[in-house]
Amino acid sequence: MIELAGIIILGILAQWVAWKFKIPAILPLILIGLLVGPIASEFLSEDGSKWIEPIWNGTKGLFPGDSLYYFVSLAISIVLFEGGLTLKRSEIRNVGPVITKLITVGSAITFFGAGIVAHHFFNLSWDLSFLFSGLIIVTGPTVITPILRNIPLKKDISTVLKWEGILIDPIGALVAVLVFEFISVGGGSGFTKTALIEFGKILLFGTTFGFTFAHALAYAINKKMIPHYLLNVVSLSTVLLVFVESEVFAHESGLLAVVVMGMVLGNGKLDNIKELLYFKESLSVLLISILFILLAANINIEDLLLLYTWKTAALFATVVFIIRPLAVFVSTYNSKLKLNEKLFISWVGPRGIVAAGIASLFGSKLLKQGVEGAEYITPLVFMIVLGTVLFNATTARLFAKMVGVFLKSSDAILIVGASSPVRLIAKYLKDNGKRVILIDSSKDFIRKALRSGLEAFRIDIYSEDLSDNIELNDVGYLIAMTGSETVNKYAVDSFSKSFGEQGSYRLATSNEIKDSDLHEENKNRFLSPNDDYINLSEAFRDNPKITEVEVSSDEEYETIVSKLFNELKSVLLFIKKGNKIYLIPEFENSKETKENCTLVYLGKNV
Repeated sequence: MIELAGIIILGILAQWVAWKFKIPAILPLILIGLLVGPIASEFLSEDGSKWIEPIWNGTKGLFPGDSLYYFVSLAISIVLFEGGLTLKRSEIRNVGPVITKLITVGSAITFFGAGIVAHHFFNLSWDLSFLFSGLIIVTGPTVITPILRNIPLKKDISTVLKWEGILIDPIGALVAVLVFEFISVGGGSGFTKTALIEFGKILLFGTTFGFTFAHALAYAINKKMIPHYLLNVVSLSTVLLVFVESEVFAHESGLLAVVVMGMVLGNGKLDNIKELLYFKESLSVLLISILFILLAANINIEDLLLLYTWKTAALFATVVFIIRPLAVFVSTYNSKLKLNEKLFISWVGPRGIVAAGIASLFGSKLLKQGVEGAEYITPLVFMIVLGTVLFNATTARLFAKMVGVFLKSSDAILIVGASSPVRLIAKYLKDNGKRVILIDSSKDFIRKALRSGLEAFRIDIYSEDLSDNIELNDVGYLIAMTGSETVNKYAVDSFSKSFGEQGSYRLATSNEIKDSDLHEENKNRFLSPNDDYINLSEAFRDNPKITEVEVSSDEEYETIVSKLFNELKSVLLFIKKGNKIYLIPEFENSKETKENCTLVYLGKNV
């Protein structure tokens, strides 16, 4: 009882530590597992026992006999199903040729390159070598995002790394599953007729069960045949049913079935897909926390000693410094990415949670089958996972500065709100060379913004989606311009530190307009102290265009600004001087003279 509770407590503690220090969760999870497992048995326990013993002498421990393998299999099936849910056809079409090549051509280079190297250094069979290489294809957003969250990068670099991690997660898992299944049915005899037939059965039953049950579950959900309070648990039980049933008809086809099921559901017309995804994400966090402490603790000191050789360092260096850069440079050939950007993408390639989890499962199963060399699979993959996460977490920021992709000043503008007047303002800024990102919870507003050629995301300001978006690392200005005073205040109060390096601004509230004393208390107004969302909307309604007026002297500047402040249906937006656009508070606080500048405003001519 103490060990079971301890695993859950330590797992959630590791997740909190990862969140607090902005590091990948896999790092503290594996380290804790190694501490309470092989490290404790060798250095901390007087009797040489582990503090947490998943399985011992086959019949003792938390999961005696085959129960550990069953638990890991079911847990991995849920994690892979959640990964399949996130893989959308539209995303593959929209991410661009570079990312498409990375997850296809780049994955193929990693698969064959790492397989050849593993075979050469450790004398593994070709089957096991390619299983190892299939497992280390996977990167994953859970390891990429924490590493890049605090590194200001150009949008193109962040986008490539983010979407490579998201899309390659289920793809890499699928490759590893197929390789493992071929090894299992081949029995080490290679491409025999029997192996090919059994492999075909796995593909047939895996895809058939996944496809059929996905459509059946989607039909039941959309037709309201499942009450809302049972939606998540019914979906969970269906995933487990698909996994088990597929395994009954074709051994080792269950993981393929749940990946296919997730992909079909994620790309179908499912009314409750977002709610289902949130539930599976929460469940995956809990399962991953338990899994990695269990799996790391289950490693024996003898397994770690297998890695105590120069061959391990040579394998790691080859994967990180030769195979990864080769995959990136081939995939980005003839792209718009510059040399320094390709170098940084090559440098950052941490392996993820799915790789380590599936490696433990497959390694254990192959050991049970008596496959020669199978004892290397789990420790080698764990070494690549832990090594790349540690390596990238400690060097990514420094390397970004060395190759010149580290943004010295963040000057992109994040605007909370995407109504008609806000879209007009954003279009003006974009046309003048600024990167502008709109976020709003309104699907209609975001759709119209995208049609106008603006960069926009449908995000709830109260969710964590905003903080986790590494594509916003170059944002330095935050402007809250919604019709809700509460939302505007919350945005500035909550996200100024993350996105307001150059300044955080919002519209005035109705109380601030009425009470002149509040004008001086609050300096973060985007517009004048007399302009709120109502004034902005009325100015847009009466004259929906942005006007520029050139000013030649301080006196002329003060005169026109005064008129604009007193005219309820005209709103001063920006000051242009030279090649730079200033927000009003920013210009007022700068040392720039008011001569020969341009006033930019919306609404009635003054």
